[in-house]
Amino acid sequence: MTTQIKKKSQQMRWILPVILSLFAFRVSAQNADSAFIRSIYDEVLTKGECYENLRTLCKTAANRLSGSPQAEKAVQWGKQVMEDTGFDKVWLQEVMVPHWVRSDVEYAKIISPEKELKICALGGSIGTGESGITAEVIEVQSLEEVAELPEEKVKGKIVFYNRPMNPKHTTTFWAYAGAVDQRGMGAIEAAKKGAIAVLVRSMNLRLDDYPHTGAMRYDDAVKKIPAAAVSTNDAEYLSDFLKKQGKASVQLKLNCETLPDVLSHNVIGEIKGSEFPEQIIVVGGHLDAWDKGEGAHDDGSGCVQSIEVLRILKALGYQPKRTIRAVLFMNEENGLRGGKKYAEEAKKKNEFHLAAIESDAGGFTPRGFSIDATDYKVNQILAWKDVLAPYGLREFPVGYSGADIGPLKDSTITLIGYRPDSQRYFDFHHADTDVFEAINKRELELGAASMTALVYLIDKYGIK
Repeated sequence: MTTQIKKKSQQMRWILPVILSLFAFRVSAQNADSAFIRSIYDEVLTKGECYENLRTLCKTAANRLSGSPQAEKAVQWGKQVMEDTGFDKVWLQEVMVPHWVRSDVEYAKIISPEKELKICALGGSIGTGESGITAEVIEVQSLEEVAELPEEKVKGKIVFYNRPMNPKHTTTFWAYAGAVDQRGMGAIEAAKKGAIAVLVRSMNLRLDDYPHTGAMRYDDAVKKIPAAAVSTNDAEYLSDFLKKQGKASVQLKLNCETLPDVLSHNVIGEIKGSEFPEQIIVVGGHLDAWDKGEGAHDDGSGCVQSIEVLRILKALGYQPKRTIRAVLFMNEENGLRGGKKYAEEAKKKNEFHLAAIESDAGGFTPRGFSIDATDYKVNQILAWKDVLAPYGLREFPVGYSGADIGPLKDSTITLIGYRPDSQRYFDFHHADTDVFEAINKRELELGAASMTALVYLIDKYGIK
């Protein structure tokens, strides 16, 4: 027994120093990471360029829906900024995109007593023709309700979808997900029953006078009918009018149309890795924006933050081990062709993407990152929480990352979505209110720093 105790005592003499050494190494590494991440935040908060870059983008290339002249201006802007910042390589990637245009004629009113409604065409909608459409309105709450209605109740009428976003969700993207089907599929379901147009309550938790556009769909097997969004205030008014009066007729006029596809581009810039250049870490946002407002939160902020990630690392003299690439994707809003094209070309070139981070949730205060990866990889990222938490990065849910990087998904890549505070996002989403002046400089910069910190950790340690 005494001999066994002596042996264990001898083993502890060499095991304990090893344990202490490993612990000291981990503490030292964590201290070094903390110091470098602090320098990232110091750089962007004192010398950041993303806010002024966003000002230029919004004021020179607002309404940059894919296929438009403004979208082409944005492409050239992105290329110039990356070149001026001194990336190792900058290039344009060709992609054919849809070209839908809104006209100056967007008009709706209740006939009697007369009341004009604030509306805008939904993206991709057909027009009404020069004479417009006048018909009785019926209010519904869901696609399922339309499907259950007898055809005679719907035929020849304008279907008014009026299901609000659910305010009980503390994460507003869940509220959006629970209501957006009526915008996307509402025209199809209504047309199946003979409706001649649809009005859809804007995707907005706030009551205001701004209609919010967004993509809608058609089915080639179903007749196409015009579709428009109505402001939340006027959706409330129309609903109350129907309850009090029993019925209402609305005149609707839209002159929007879809033109032939147009050649456009993804804008790509990178810093080459020094040790593992074949391993690529992508940061990105989408360059296109709806033709309402200036696309500041959606998604000019994500574009300038992605460029800023590479600029910060260069400014700090950091030489990445892996290739870090910023991608400004074209056509996220009404087709996702930029994201699909990028993934297609990456596959053709047999490129290996270690990770991809997308910023497409507005330029608000950082909260964390969502992660789409295996449990093992998720746990690797969670191990960095201690060095990220001091900067407000405490939320790391498993789930959706981003639309543009989604096509890259395979068994090896880690997909990550930058997640800022979501409470105000839908006040601006796809509306005239999404302008540069709606951006807080400090919040935007903190987001860029947060993305840079995570890129630094992924580059330094990898994800296996």
